[in-house]
Amino acid sequence: MVARLNRKTFMKVSPFILALIFMGPLLCSCETGVYHTVTKGQTLYRISRTYQVNEDYLARVNGITDPSQLRIGTRLFIPGASHVRSVPRTAGGVAKPTTPSPSVSRSTSSRSAPVQKQATVKKSAGVAATPKTLPKTSVSSAKSAVSQKLQWPLRGKIVRTFSEQSRTGGGKGIEISVRAGSNVAAADAGKVIYSGDGVRGYGFLIIVQHENDLFTVYGFNQKNLVRQGDFVSKGEKIALSGVPPGGGAPRLHFEVRKGKAAVDPLLYLP
Repeated sequence: MVARLNRKTFMKVSPFILALIFMGPLLCSCETGVYHTVTKGQTLYRISRTYQVNEDYLARVNGITDPSQLRIGTRLFIPGASHVRSVPRTAGGVAKPTTPSPSVSRSTSSRSAPVQKQATVKKSAGVAATPKTLPKTSVSSAKSAVSQKLQWPLRGKIVRTFSEQSRTGGGKGIEISVRAGSNVAAADAGKVIYSGDGVRGYGFLIIVQHENDLFTVYGFNQKNLVRQGDFVSKGEKIALSGVPPGGGAPRLHFEVRKGKAAVDPLLYLP
C-alpha cells in the first residue's frame, strides 16, 4: 500500500497516520492488556496471582508504592491479559473504600455526568492553559476528559497551542518550552506502541496507547528511554526533551489522540 503512494501524496499524509499504518499489524497482533476494577477484599497480591503477573511489576506499571493502600474502585492495568477475570476475596483484605477522586471511576462512570469542574482555568509556568478555541465536540470531549485524567508530561511555558483547523502534525498538539534534556514523563499508564525517529517532522518520537482507545504522543525528544512493547506507569520517565528536527528552541511536542482524531490535550490535563 505504502509502496504505491507517489511522493506528492506521501507528503500530504499525516506523520501520525503513517506511524499507525506502519504499526497496524503490531497493534492487531499484540495483547495490550485489560483494566481490572478493585472490589472489596481484593489485594494486589491476589490480583497478580489470578492474572499470573508479577506483583512488583503490576505495582510499578500502575504507579503503586504501597500495596496496603489499594482502594476499592481503583482501576488497575493488567498487562498481557486478554479478559477481565474474577478475583476471589481475601479475608481481611486491605482494599479500602475510595473517596471521590477524578482518578477513580467505575466502569459506568464515563457514561455519567462529570463530577469535577473542567472549565477551571489553570496556568503552566505563567501561561493560561485554557484553549482559545475548542473542538466542535468540545462539550462531549470535555465530559469524557474528566473521566480519564492525564498528568503533564513536564512543566514549562506553552509556546504553541492546539489547532483543530491545522492540516499539519504540528498543530495537532501543544508545544511546551523547556530546557534540553528535561525529563519527559508518561501522561498515563499504557503500552509503548512506537519509539523511534522514523516519522518525519517529529524527531525522536514515542507513542503510548492507553485505555479507551486513547493515545499520547511525545515528539522532539533528545533521547527515548523506552522501547516499543514496553509497559509504562503514569509519571514514569520515558524520554529526555530535545529540539525540533528543523532546529530552534528546546521544547516538547505533546499530542492526545482519541483513536486517530487529535483532541486538545488541555481538556485532559489538570
